[in-house]
Amino acid sequence: MSNNNLESDNNPENRILTGSITRNFFNLVIPSLVGLVAFSSASIVDGMFIGNYVGTPALAAINLIIPYLNIIFGIAFMLSIGGSVLAGKYIGENNLDGASNIFSKILMVSILFSFTITAISLVFESYIFKGLGATDDLTDLMSDYFNIRISFMLIDLITIALYYFVRADGRATLAATALVIASLVNIILDYFFIAEFQWGLQGAALATGLAQCISFLILLGYFFTGHSKFTFRLKQYNWSEVLSGCYNGLSEFINEASANFIAFALNWLLIIQYGTNGVAAITVINYLLIMGVMLVYSVSEGGQVFLSQNYGAKNFKRIQSYFTLSILACLFLSVLCIWLLLGYTQFMIDLFLDDQSEQAAELAFEYVGILWPIFLVNGFTIMITAYFTGIHKAKESAGIALLRSLILPGVFLGIFYYWIEDTSFLWALPLAEAMTFISAVILFIINRPSKIEQSINLN
Repeated sequence: MSNNNLESDNNPENRILTGSITRNFFNLVIPSLVGLVAFSSASIVDGMFIGNYVGTPALAAINLIIPYLNIIFGIAFMLSIGGSVLAGKYIGENNLDGASNIFSKILMVSILFSFTITAISLVFESYIFKGLGATDDLTDLMSDYFNIRISFMLIDLITIALYYFVRADGRATLAATALVIASLVNIILDYFFIAEFQWGLQGAALATGLAQCISFLILLGYFFTGHSKFTFRLKQYNWSEVLSGCYNGLSEFINEASANFIAFALNWLLIIQYGTNGVAAITVINYLLIMGVMLVYSVSEGGQVFLSQNYGAKNFKRIQSYFTLSILACLFLSVLCIWLLLGYTQFMIDLFLDDQSEQAAELAFEYVGILWPIFLVNGFTIMITAYFTGIHKAKESAGIALLRSLILPGVFLGIFYYWIEDTSFLWALPLAEAMTFISAVILFIINRPSKIEQSINLN
């Protein structure tokens, strides 16, 4: 991986630091939107094929595995987002050596972590399944999917790192293209492996793994073109810098790990009340929620690139203008998600469940009626979290993530489950989202860009 001679990043060549705010917004957000929608739609299509061609138990088996996989991915996101935001700050300061060094360290740590977690997962598979609450009738189905997905973990985790550093390098369109192509490949392979060849969950896992290899090759190839600001350097010092990056990306890990703890608890509560149908129904709703949340994440993800570089260059007025534009985008996306979810509920549920899954479909319909208010505020909360990550306020971003993903949902679910009958206990989740939103707004007011600028000037 080579680094060609680049001009200073504090000149007009770096459009993130000097270009139009509105143009920067669309140049960063649209590729992110396309890429993340493609990425999430691929997993949603997985669910459609599994639900319609393999059955409701297979859908439940996938849902039990997802919390474990997402904890692994949460660590990868923590490394990659935290490292890439730190690299963005270095770019804003015109310190390309520092940016290359953190890139190299994150890549090496990701490789080491992938080998470690693959070995642990394969050796302790049965214990992991028991910990996830697997019943005897789901264990074999889970194993079919799990073994193949874990075998591709090295590719998965390196791809995550490459994706975020390509974006930090200002190549958002290339990063999105890699995800789109991989998603299309995944959908095509799903059709052949699941619908045509009848390979079941093994086919779904294999399709996902092979598709991820495509995005890996596209992203890796960019670093050999000579156009990257980053140079891979094997010899490294100051490894504590990785911990600094991880600390700044801690909110991403908390979001994944905590949300999956809640998902595990929710699966456990629903399987007690409704059995496999309850888990399958919440799986369908999770797919619908993922689709909506990914729209918002595209705004926050683009924001991290812009915010980190302008924070390094101390362009606080640009940060304020960009954040305002992002909030307006979140408002539009929230209205869009609610309209789609409430206006086309039955249509969306029917995409995932066959005609033999009537009870699961009825439960899913009930869940939508309870959980849709989440979209009223979650976009704004996610954007505020991204703002704090971008300006290296790790404590604030991690605090919001803890409230949103673990503390408030856990407390309210525990209380509501024992005091409210039937599916109404799920109102705990919208309430937790609303309380987190209020906390996030208060923190933002205290740490708004003008206040950060005043604090820096005073010091």
